Amino acid sequence: MTNSATAYQDLMAVQRQTEALGQIAGRLGWDQETMMPRGASDQRAEEMSAMEGVLHARRTDPRIGDWLDSAEGADDVAKAQLRHIRRSFDRASKIPSRLAQALAHQTSVSQGIWADARANNDVAAFLPALQTVITLKREEAACLAQGGDLYDALIDDYEPGATAASLGTMFDGMRPRLVALRQAVLEAAFQPAPLEGRFDQGAQLALARDLATAFGYDWNRGRLDLAVHPFSSGSGNDARITTRVVESDPFNCLYSTIHEVGHACYELGISQDYALTPLGQGVSMGVHESQSRIYENQIGRSRAFTGWMFGQMQARFGNFGSKDADAFFGTVNKVRQGYIRTEADEVQYNLHVMLRFDLERVLILGDLQPSDLEAAWNDRFAADFGFAVDKPSNGVLQDVHWSCGLFGYFPTYSLGNLYAGCLNQALRAAVPDLDAQLATGVTTAATDWLRDNVQQHGGLYHPREVITKACGFEPHEGPLLDYLEAKFSEIYKL
Repeated sequence: MTNSATAYQDLMAVQRQTEALGQIAGRLGWDQETMMPRGASDQRAEEMSAMEGVLHARRTDPRIGDWLDSAEGADDVAKAQLRHIRRSFDRASKIPSRLAQALAHQTSVSQGIWADARANNDVAAFLPALQTVITLKREEAACLAQGGDLYDALIDDYEPGATAASLGTMFDGMRPRLVALRQAVLEAAFQPAPLEGRFDQGAQLALARDLATAFGYDWNRGRLDLAVHPFSSGSGNDARITTRVVESDPFNCLYSTIHEVGHACYELGISQDYALTPLGQGVSMGVHESQSRIYENQIGRSRAFTGWMFGQMQARFGNFGSKDADAFFGTVNKVRQGYIRTEADEVQYNLHVMLRFDLERVLILGDLQPSDLEAAWNDRFAADFGFAVDKPSNGVLQDVHWSCGLFGYFPTYSLGNLYAGCLNQALRAAVPDLDAQLATGVTTAATDWLRDNVQQHGGLYHPREVITKACGFEPHEGPLLDYLEAKFSEIYKL
């Protein structure tokens, strides 16, 4: 065996253990948001910090640099593995262990502080923790950027190759048509009826589980739990989802579940050949969001699927207020004034993301102080949406991301929407009778196509490359905007 082959084998053996430890760290985070007793928060922060110290030491082990210098990829898979390991090694080597552990500790603590502050609508209680997170993230960004743009350095962690400039161009291309569509919809003479009433928590969760099953979620390798902010966690053969329940709004639970199922099915759909390797997880957050958003919206909120879902609602809630499947389709997709990003309709969702993108960028660049964040948020929200934020839990405290240190993450939600629009166009060309299948609650043709064309590849390709290969064209905002205009023009009789 050549030195190159030996180096590759040794590198992958060490990497497999590092990936396994990373999964354990992820499980600690999952437990913190679902099962952990509140009194354990300080101890959990120490545990997360200790685990990050171990992981950082492994990721910066000098032997990795030596192996990377000697190893050569024998095929495309091996070359992709080496590309990811080199990227991780180069990134981790720029960050001191002290800083990596401090971030793990502080973000663990901050999540609990955020949850309490959100519950009490107390922004002041969260600001000191947020300030500490931002200070640490700016230090991390400076290490990574090495004189370049701080925010770009953080974006690259979630969407390799993307920059604030490229994402800003995307938003500039989307905003005019989205704003015009929103105005036309809100001013339309016809308005779908809102959903009203109370919907039992147990019945909501039972339907959520059935919806997860309908979308192909593998319960032998996953589970559903409750969390303050829905999320998905894990990969390989353990990808878990969470949801939340609001008894006055079952769509909150049902569509959050479908969304997280999209994330989990991406992880579970990756080739088992890549398990516990760098290729064994989603290639970027933009591609990840493309899966959750197409599951939730283009499939889950389609006329065909909501027609089937109408019957499921009747079976569990009786006469729940929608007179027929057509009315229910309009209610599911109703464009309305609302504060919460995760509950936003497809027309307005990206406007929520744009707000966060602009605010977190100036936070990282130092042009906005955390003490001024609430006022900046409220001013921007009123300007973008036309009404005032009523309380912090509906405003600056609604998202968990900043407490977790996930700066640079938000714009990938809109990038995922853009990718989903492109994938939906390609999917419907490949499966012309898709709606007939969705009308019976069968999503298999759609989920199989997504698994075969996107999910199974894991990290094999670059993010835009995997979307381009699946669609047959370079991704752009046109398919998403065309889909939205056609769908909502039909619903609102424009």
